[in-house]
Amino acid sequence: MKKIKINGKRMLSGEIEISGAKNSVVALIPAAILTDEQVVIKNVPKLSDTENLERILGILGAKITFRDSELIIDSQNLKNCEIPGYLASTLRASYYFMGALLARFRHVEISLPGGCTIGKRPIDYHLEAFKKMGVSVSFDEKKYILDAEELCGATIDLPFPSVGATVNIVLAAVLAKGTTIIKNAACEPEIVNLQNSLNSMGGKISGAGTSEISIIGVEKLHSADLKVIPDRIEAGTYIIIGALMGKNLSVKNAALEYNKALLKVLDEMRCNYEITADNIEISKCINLHAVDIETLAYPGFPTDLGQPMTVLMAIANGKSHFHETIWENRIGHFPELKKMGAVIDFTSDSATIQGPSDLKGAQVIATDLRAGAALIAAALSAKGTTIIGNIEYILRGYEDIVNKLKKVGADIEISD
Repeated sequence: MKKIKINGKRMLSGEIEISGAKNSVVALIPAAILTDEQVVIKNVPKLSDTENLERILGILGAKITFRDSELIIDSQNLKNCEIPGYLASTLRASYYFMGALLARFRHVEISLPGGCTIGKRPIDYHLEAFKKMGVSVSFDEKKYILDAEELCGATIDLPFPSVGATVNIVLAAVLAKGTTIIKNAACEPEIVNLQNSLNSMGGKISGAGTSEISIIGVEKLHSADLKVIPDRIEAGTYIIIGALMGKNLSVKNAALEYNKALLKVLDEMRCNYEITADNIEISKCINLHAVDIETLAYPGFPTDLGQPMTVLMAIANGKSHFHETIWENRIGHFPELKKMGAVIDFTSDSATIQGPSDLKGAQVIATDLRAGAALIAAALSAKGTTIIGNIEYILRGYEDIVNKLKKVGADIEISD
């Protein structure tokens, strides 16, 4: 299996350009099959997640062309067939085909979704919402079977502002009969991107970015050119890396409007950075202050940046506290950071981090996507050589991360 090797303590200078958002494109690709006309998606990152979604499109009979970060999807000859387990299990977002195929065909057969092992991650909210829209749901030999004679609008009050459930309901409701109201909806910018994209295809959706979304069902959607927003999590990861080892490191197109919670924490830690338009220049921060962080639904501190952020907390002066409220199993990187010299006491959802720690290279394992990003950040700032295994997790969500870091001075390579 492939590994990433990093020789740490190299200062990072130059520019890193942020790619399209993983959490946006994985919703826009299933959205494209809601019309039988051609859809063009621009600013598409080349990730294993997007490649696996393209494979699912191929099984469904869509014609796909990818060139220069532009994905062209022609679903004129789309067929409704089972999405097999070997593909559905490669990524969490495979479940967005539930909403899309229900909207287009009123029938779905799909195996259990995959993704990172960061908690139980049930899809009960999705299924209960579909039931309110007239869908019958059954489970047979590791696959879900969803049927609807007629897909009807409904008022759905989510128990928690789940991003996945919000997206899936929007995808199903856009072609349903009547009006669907989602209460306690997730507010993430990726959902706003989805709303705007579907509206450009002829949808009638309002309220994305707030806790209540209204979807008036339409009979048909049409072709459109869509664009993926910048990846705020990728940007945040490189900003954190800049605070660790930057020397006027410039993060371009950094989605700063969506990263206010991160910038607020960096201010509390006394980090050094300058902002120009949507670009940020950041340098290694000396004498960082300890900080307390609690991950929350947007616009709170994002759970996807919690793990990389704990590396910065490990080198800060004093005792920091970290509390994860979204997922119950985002602690896989803590034992690995301890191998590198971090002083951390942790439970299933909380940690006390005593700094400053003098991190040292070690052999470590990425247990999920953002844990892998945290280990890369730690390795870049550590003395000596770090070998990171299970890098397939990392490649799911960070486009060309090795070359991007190489170009700004990191001593990093992928090896078998």
